[in-house]
Amino acid sequence: MPRDGAMPETQTPLLDNLLTLTGEALTAADALLATARDKVRIMVTEDGKVSARLIEANQTAAHGLAWLATYVQALSQMQQWANALTEQRKFGELEALIHQIAFGEYLWQLYGGLPMSQGEILRPQDMGLSQDDQRAMMSPAVMTLTQHGNTEAARLRLVEIIRERTADITYGATGLDDELEMIREQFRRFAKDRVEPHAHEWHLKDELIPMEIIDEMSEMGVFGLTIPEEYGGFGLSKASMCVVSEELSRGYIGVGSLGTRSEIAAELILCGGTEAQKEKWLPGLASGEILPTAVFTEPNTGSDLGSLRTKATRQGDDWEITGNKTWITHAARTHVMTVLARTVPGTDDYRGLSMFLAEKTPGTDAEPFPDTGLSGGEIEVLGYRGMKEYTVNFDGFAVAGENLLGGEEGQGFKQLMQTFESARIQTAARAIGVAQSALDVSLRYAEDRKQFGKPLIAFPRVASKLAMMAVEIMVARQLTYFSAREKDADRRCDLEAGMAKLLGARVAWAAADNGLQIHGGNGFALEYAISRILCDARILNIFEGAAEIQAQVIARRLLA
Repeated sequence: MPRDGAMPETQTPLLDNLLTLTGEALTAADALLATARDKVRIMVTEDGKVSARLIEANQTAAHGLAWLATYVQALSQMQQWANALTEQRKFGELEALIHQIAFGEYLWQLYGGLPMSQGEILRPQDMGLSQDDQRAMMSPAVMTLTQHGNTEAARLRLVEIIRERTADITYGATGLDDELEMIREQFRRFAKDRVEPHAHEWHLKDELIPMEIIDEMSEMGVFGLTIPEEYGGFGLSKASMCVVSEELSRGYIGVGSLGTRSEIAAELILCGGTEAQKEKWLPGLASGEILPTAVFTEPNTGSDLGSLRTKATRQGDDWEITGNKTWITHAARTHVMTVLARTVPGTDDYRGLSMFLAEKTPGTDAEPFPDTGLSGGEIEVLGYRGMKEYTVNFDGFAVAGENLLGGEEGQGFKQLMQTFESARIQTAARAIGVAQSALDVSLRYAEDRKQFGKPLIAFPRVASKLAMMAVEIMVARQLTYFSAREKDADRRCDLEAGMAKLLGARVAWAAADNGLQIHGGNGFALEYAISRILCDARILNIFEGAAEIQAQVIARRLLA
């Protein structure tokens, strides 16, 4: 990048004994979380039990607790990251600045007001916390970090180092091992060479991602990353899935999301399928020869999956599905649908739902749904366009009896819940990739665009926006990698995965929004990539569990 524009001179802003300070501050944050949990639990307890009715009635407090816990976990993982890098002698000035700024900013927000969304600032009193309750946050370490952590000098120095280290793929050491970083480099090259040059055209023309790109991804093993080797996959970790999803989404979220459907389908079959179903479906999913789509949501249910109305009725040994689904991604040209439908008569909740592996014929632009009993139409959307969204209508659509997942009725909702951990981890990784793409294009633009005789990046507020993008991307990244490690260790991690998705989605939107602001009026022009990145970022707070639903789930786990 050109360097024809010096930034304001700064003093080296690193704090002495940084990791000691952040460790002590983390203890204070943990204490605040414990107090807040006790306060909110009192609000939502009835007859000695946590009440769903009272959680809903005190939704701001409950969701605020979820956000507070997410921040504390994020800072905890940043501390783990910093300690590990220190042991490896990789904790340089860039990493130290990121760590310092992250703690300085997030501690201030914990104390004074935490943004759950642009117009919703959680105040401590919303969770019943008094000034006395907040005294844990008045420790010397917290006060030092809040006063001297996230300063303009620190932010400008961070951006100065980033400008000097243009070959650094992630703007700071990730803490991952060499094998995973080699995987990152491979997929970063693919994204730069095969995806980024075309992504904006695909978006503007609302085109499907070309099959040749999907074929190349298949050859690279994208769709079989985490499928066990015995079923034709690579048997790699969820951490590898994060790295691949991150870099592909950095190129274009549609490409990064192609693997999501395979991940969901494979998890469903691995967790709930019979051995015959595993042998039939997993090798094809792993090779990319079978492209799946997830068919769960209905027009009037949204996140309330337990109230689905689509029905599957027995026809001898087989089934027929009747009902309407919506927001079905990549529905037309796929080979199999994972369909959630009601099979148990007389039920109106999750207990009557079953999951099907419904085979279909891949469609074309002219005839997207060629099978008898299946129809649908495209939903035009702002972003996330490369696979297209559809309504799908079932009218006696035939499904073979052997394709009832697990061969047992009434298990569909439970089977689906088992996939959410992996899906939300992968979505958090996609969010990191989108945020990183916003930083990439905004950094280039701020270097190249001249105003008043110097590049935009020389102005402190522009540089500060870029600095906070880099900081929050690393925070979201470490929280996501932590959730992946928990999943790889076969530990329950719906809480951690939910936190990663919740924070990652907000970070992506903030990065895209600030990136567009850096572009000014040009950012509002369709020809600039940041306009697409903004549209793509917006969906992350909605799909795979809207932010409000995600906070609700986290809160219920914390209060249980």
